[in-house]
Amino acid sequence: MARGRIVLGIESSCDETGAGIVSEGRLLAHAVASSMAEHARYGGVVPEIAARAHLHSFTPVVREALDQAGLRLSDLDAVAVTTGPGLSGALQVGLAGAKALAYAAGVPLYGVHHLAGHVAADTLEHGPLPDPCVVLIVSGGHTSLLLVRDLVRDPILHLGDTVDDAAGECFDKVARVFGLPYPGGPAIDRAARAGNPRAVAFPRPLTGPKDDPYAFSFSGLKTAAARWAEKHRIAGDDLPVADGAASLQEAVADVLTRKALAACRAYEVGTLVVVGGVAANSRVRALAEERCAAAGVELRVPPMTLCTDNGAMIAAVGDLLVRAGASPARLGVSIDPSAPLEYAALHPAAAGVWTPAA
Repeated sequence: MARGRIVLGIESSCDETGAGIVSEGRLLAHAVASSMAEHARYGGVVPEIAARAHLHSFTPVVREALDQAGLRLSDLDAVAVTTGPGLSGALQVGLAGAKALAYAAGVPLYGVHHLAGHVAADTLEHGPLPDPCVVLIVSGGHTSLLLVRDLVRDPILHLGDTVDDAAGECFDKVARVFGLPYPGGPAIDRAARAGNPRAVAFPRPLTGPKDDPYAFSFSGLKTAAARWAEKHRIAGDDLPVADGAASLQEAVADVLTRKALAACRAYEVGTLVVVGGVAANSRVRALAEERCAAAGVELRVPPMTLCTDNGAMIAAVGDLLVRAGASPARLGVSIDPSAPLEYAALHPAAAGVWTPAA
């Protein structure tokens, strides 16, 4: 039986250096090095520190992925890499490394959109995406509601996006106000376990009858949580962090799942896919399960390890592109730190054609 084509994926858009290997939709290896601890003291990601960490981690992470799969560089058939969006310096490190690997292995290179990677991550657990499906992407920098058909052949339709803060950004900022550590999402989730989700009547932004049914806004919710905390402190009261965290988490999960299910109904779609770092949030997952079950909609959420940034998701897109016969990137492919999500392949204009080394 012929060997399936093997794709190495590289992810370096923020503070995780990821390498993953996928063949014909099957995950063969998955390695990640995070610089999160180095950023925690600053309460957020410092771009220069992230880029330096990628430089240190790139080779060990790629080597670990190859070792996990029992492969050599010469066994690869293609390399895929995140070329946007993300931190400029971090993306540059990943792209430079991926170009070197592709050239050394004599294989084509594919530039991939980071968010398309999050969508493709689900295929590694649950198989091909239904056509069509509604995808909810929730992460530290992005909150989007999408209608996806063929992920690598068709344009991706944006039903709605965040107009200000993303859901994960809201968690990070409110966690700091509550005195919780960075990253804020996991800290809010942990604190919420001991709290009452109905203790504080936080607003549900953009859920009124005249609001855009698929747009998101979490800046006002962040402000409401900050004012609630300030009111307690001015009064000299102890801040009930657990109740605040649980109520905030409930508000975010309510808005996300309410809008996602509304999109499924409006577009008569039977599958909702929830991806991105905030998809790891326990309340978001639980409420999505509850509401999807009530609506008769299939819910697909990747495993926790594939929700956050990783190279496996980029390899998954590369694998789909290879199998679809997509053209590889050009020789001068560059990064696009603010790339809109229109297609899974992200090949900014450049002269020349990628020619693998002989």
